[in-house]
Amino acid sequence: MTATEQQRIFNQWLGQYKALIFKVVRAYTTEQADRDDLFQEICLQLWRSVSSFRSEAAVSTWIYRIAIRVAITWQGREKRERERSRHYAEGQPLLQMPQQAMDERVTWLYQEIQKMDVVDRSLALLLLDGYSYKEMAQLLGISESNVGVKIFRIKKRLTQRATQFAKDGI
Repeated sequence: MTATEQQRIFNQWLGQYKALIFKVVRAYTTEQADRDDLFQEICLQLWRSVSSFRSEAAVSTWIYRIAIRVAITWQGREKRERERSRHYAEGQPLLQMPQQAMDERVTWLYQEIQKMDVVDRSLALLLLDGYSYKEMAQLLGISESNVGVKIFRIKKRLTQRATQFAKDGI
């Protein structure tokens, strides 16, 4: 694959699936600087992986796999780095998430997703994007029945928290 072809495919995928990447980024970060860093990490890995795509899965599934794996690795590395020290680079990031007003329900949902463990967080994102249990199982390396049980528990937990949220008016 030529560098030109790699660049064309990467640009096409980024244009088409940027929102998918932002969903993963938002689920794994809380601060804008971290979102910028994670987005760039995912894009870098995506760029490196363009030539290894073999069309065995949908492009969106493949990008999700990369984004989630990078996010999980990044999150662990960030925790270790925060324990040592935290330094932010000055400057404007190349790509930013859109700064639009967010519905408070969407904000609440992302806050709840951020509280989940790694697998549940990934499942919640995949569920929101309409992936089948089979696709989720393949993507995360767990059984379909395990996906079903986990999603049932996620929905139950979110329903309970939403009910409490509505009662408290938080």
